[in-house]
Amino acid sequence: MRGAMIYAPGDVRFETVEDAKILKPTDAVIRTAVTCVCGSDLWPYRGAEPIGDPHPMGHEYVGFVEEVGSEVTGLRPGQFVIGSFATSDNTCANCKNGFQSNCLHREFMSTCQAEYVRIPNAQGTLVALDETPDESLWPALLALSDVVGTGWWAADAAEVRPGSTAVVVGDGAVGLSGVIAAKEMGAERIIAMSRHESRRKLALEFGATDLVTERGEEGIARIKEMTGGIGVDSVLECVGTAQAMQQALHSARPGGNVGFVGVPHDVALDGEELFFSHVGLRGGPAPVRRYLPDLIDRVLTGRIDPGKVFDLTLPLEQVAEGYKAMDERRAVKSLLTP
Repeated sequence: MRGAMIYAPGDVRFETVEDAKILKPTDAVIRTAVTCVCGSDLWPYRGAEPIGDPHPMGHEYVGFVEEVGSEVTGLRPGQFVIGSFATSDNTCANCKNGFQSNCLHREFMSTCQAEYVRIPNAQGTLVALDETPDESLWPALLALSDVVGTGWWAADAAEVRPGSTAVVVGDGAVGLSGVIAAKEMGAERIIAMSRHESRRKLALEFGATDLVTERGEEGIARIKEMTGGIGVDSVLECVGTAQAMQQALHSARPGGNVGFVGVPHDVALDGEELFFSHVGLRGGPAPVRRYLPDLIDRVLTGRIDPGKVFDLTLPLEQVAEGYKAMDERRAVKSLLTP
């Protein structure tokens, strides 16, 4: 089969790779319907994470079941399925507590920019739809496998409540999904921090009520100015840089909460500062599997359309251009079609 491999910063290639196959009785193999490039894929692409030996890429997927292992009883070939970037058995104590992304048998997906994908822990990871959805819905359903679930977790962790005020730090696909989540959770005022016109437009379409273009100390000052000098109830940190984290922590009011879902890079927290701020902080890899049934229903009923975060569609063989376009901010998120 063919799939994406990363060799070095800026060097992604589409080439023949080892076929996806059943390695454990709890595995399944799916044929990819659509896949994509994630903002977190840009960390190694930009040289901000070590690459080591050439390896496959991609952790977002929807597709059709091709084969299942002997211990997988809830799935059958031909079903259209969605899973998470973090696999889970959905039965261990952590899964039962709602943190499937910290499953005791967790594996992180990393081979999904390919024609076929092996899914570990398939029984607990994959959610099968009753019937194959119209292809027009595939992008929105694909977004659920990571960015929407991650934005939802940011809002959940930040304790967005009906009538509350929320700030979203980051205007990538996760941040834009966080706007959707904040609106769905009933936030009355949603402030999106974005400098990019196309992303600001989409944030407004998704439910943002205010836009802030300033960053860093200026961005914090602007948020304080907009909230009577106090700060907001909830902040969704969807970037992962030190500046984004500081902007998030200082934009929250005393007693407010920050949900941080951007993978941290060079982020260090001052314990004393956090102690006296009275700001709550929670984050980590999103428990996407917890949210999938609800989010799938919201997409299928037309309540949300997160597929709009994909503003560039390419054949899978042009995956390298998908990375390049996102790196150069010519695209929010690249959709790849096998």
